[in-house]
Formats: sequence, C-alpha cells, structure tokens
Amino acid sequence: MNLKEVKGVTFVDGGICAAGGFRANGIQCGLAHNPLTATEENSAVANNALPAKKKNDLALIVADRECTAAAVYTTNKVKGAPILVTKEHIKNGIAKAVIVNSVNANTCNADGVEKAEKMCQLVSEETGIDVNDVIVASTGVIGQILPIEPIANGMHELAEGLTYDGNSRAVEAIMTTDTQVKEVAVQFDLGGKTCTMGGMLKGSGMIHPNMATTLTFITTDADISAELLQRALSDVVKITLNRVSVDGDTSTNDMVCVLANGTAGNISVTKENDDFEKFVNALYAVMMNLARKMARDGEGATKLIECICHGADTEKTAETVAKSVITSSLFKAAMFGEDANWGRILCAVGYADADFDINKVDVSIGSDKGVIEVCRNGAGVEFSEEKAKEILGEEEIIINISVGNGAGKAVAWGCDLTYDYVKINGDYRS
Repeated sequence: MNLKEVKGVTFVDGGICAAGGFRANGIQCGLAHNPLTATEENSAVANNALPAKKKNDLALIVADRECTAAAVYTTNKVKGAPILVTKEHIKNGIAKAVIVNSVNANTCNADGVEKAEKMCQLVSEETGIDVNDVIVASTGVIGQILPIEPIANGMHELAEGLTYDGNSRAVEAIMTTDTQVKEVAVQFDLGGKTCTMGGMLKGSGMIHPNMATTLTFITTDADISAELLQRALSDVVKITLNRVSVDGDTSTNDMVCVLANGTAGNISVTKENDDFEKFVNALYAVMMNLARKMARDGEGATKLIECICHGADTEKTAETVAKSVITSSLFKAAMFGEDANWGRILCAVGYADADFDINKVDVSIGSDKGVIEVCRNGAGVEFSEEKAKEILGEEEIIINISVGNGAGKAVAWGCDLTYDYVKINGDYRS
C-alpha cells in the first residue's frame, strides 16, 4: 500500500534507525511456545526458508545519549506487567533503551512485574544503561508464564548485534500474527535544522480505538522537552491509532512510546510555537501511516477501509460516526464480499451515539476504480452494481459520509472481515 503524503515532511527509509543516534537489533531467542519438530526444522533448511515459529522474537533499541520520553497505554483494566514497569521507569520523562519480546504477553502472571524488571536489568547489565532508563514491552499470548531464561541467554547476542541499520531485525521481532512489516520514517525542518523521525508498529488483531491500540515505538533526533513530547503524543494518538479498529477488542499490552535524543541540533522545543506544530505534523505523518498499515494488515484482511465523515457539527460527532461504520461486523463482511450493501453503512451511521439529522446523510463508495453515490438524504439512489463491484475489488476502499453542513470532520480506518480471521484466532495458541 502507498504511504499517504503529509505536507511539510519527506518520507525516508530506516524505520526506528532513520533518526541519528539510535541502534537496534532483533534475534530469535527461543520463546516460541510450540517449538519446531526435527522434521519441520529439516524441511525449512531444505527449502531455504525461515519458518514463522523461528522468526525473531526479542528486540532492543538503544539511544547513544539520554532521551526525553513519552508514552500512552491501554485503557484496558487488565494491564500487562511491562506497562506497570514502564510507567514507573519513565515517570521522570527520561529513557535510553527499549526491550521488547513477542510470543508471550507477560500478562495476568503472579511474577509478571518481576520478569519485566528482570528484562530491564539484563539490558542494564549488558549495556551499562541505568535500569530505570529502560522501557519494557511484551506481546503475545496472555496468561502464560514468561520464561526469562531464553531472554537472559540471548541478551549478549542481542546487545552485541546493535547497529545503526538494525531496524528490520527489530521490527520482525515484535510481530505476532502480523503478515506485513510496518515501518515509517520522515524528515522535517525545525529552525533550519533537518530532523528525522521513524517508527515501527506491531498490530494485526485485538485492535480497537481505545488509547494506543498496539505496540508502537518511535524515535527522533529532534530536541523537544518531555512535557511537550507527551502532549504531542497524547494529541496525535487520538486522531491516528485511536481511530483504527480490526475486531473490536482492546488489548491488555497496548503501548506507544517516543524517544527524542536531540542530536539534530535544533533549538529545543519547549513551548507551543511553530516548531512544535511542525513536530506534531511529523508525528502525525508517522503515526497516521502506521495506523493505515495496521488496518490493512488486520488479521485475515484483504482490504484497507478508510471512512471519512464530514459535515458534522463537531469533530467528535464525525469521529463517532466514522468509528461506528468501520467497527460494524456486517459492513466489514460486505466489504470482503465486495457487496455494495449501503444499508449496512447507514445502519451503522444510525446507531452511532451522536446527534445529526439522518435525513441529511449522503454516502459514496470509492477506490482507484472510481466513485459512486449510493445514498442521498438518507435514502438509496440507483447505481450500477457492476461498477460498485469493480470499485470494491480494489485493496483500498474509501467510504465518504456527509451528515450535514457543519465543519466537523474525522477519518477512521478499518479492514474487511474474512474467513481467515476466525481461522487465525481459533488456534492462536497452537
């Protein structure tokens, strides 16, 4: 899928290593809960292939210098132990490293906090970084004890292999049911200095708009205070990751964190001025495109669905309507079947918890194959079913909804609901 352009930024390669002063690595330390048999191992070697269960499962990001740090977390009442530890570690707005594992979420375990703290300690012992400056995250199966031995045994290799181009190894290590790598990096100008920001994200299932929605790690060489970094992140997550839904489930381990090391040499952003707005714009470019990538890679998904609602009295009303549509299972199933069943769209609009006149609702469906109007003033209009199917046959679908003449506008992202979603989640632990 194509990246969506944002004025004022230029896309570059490198993910979390695009910004100066950040190294990363990812290794396979052996956390797979269902190890390969000898037959599977031999078959993989014979076919020169890396089996999914042998992918990297442990990642490390290290900054060359102390960073200001900010994070947002899941609103689920059940929170993974790594979140509890990370909150404590970055309450001073400072961090220098991130350690993250996949396969096991380290959630709902009596020894969870102990294991999360131990992961930070292992990083400290290997790198010399203060244990309190380490962010820790985990993703995977909930309610299974996290074995610390594979992590401990792999930490030397992980730290020794840190490089300034290790982003691809790191992003592989955080993937679970993800089928696509999710990285974005941009360059932007702050006070005549070129700054860079890059991010990586994991997220395919248990995705619903409710603060964070994923594991996302962002690095930048811009100089910005911890207070404003937190403000920027908290604001941007609301209009990006919080507007993505795959299946209506909010995970227990969701977290987004940003590290800023200041090596770009810009005058430090310490107040809400033009430079702050440029920083927010760059953060939006990264997080919005990561959000789109996540929606497209929803478990079993074949399509990215972008729902735009405008004409509302407020942005909140527009957001509520757009989210209502992209979370509708009936609508999502229709998109998989390439069926322009616009009644399912209007149904989802109608039960949205917002005030507007349903008799003023217009709906159109579009893609690279064109646009057709399917509803005007709350009632259906004639359209070509053949053309509609052609439009819905594309990978990216746009649902455009007008609810009046107001200035409120919002965008939300989702995906279709396919047979494979049930297959993936029916045997997630096996």
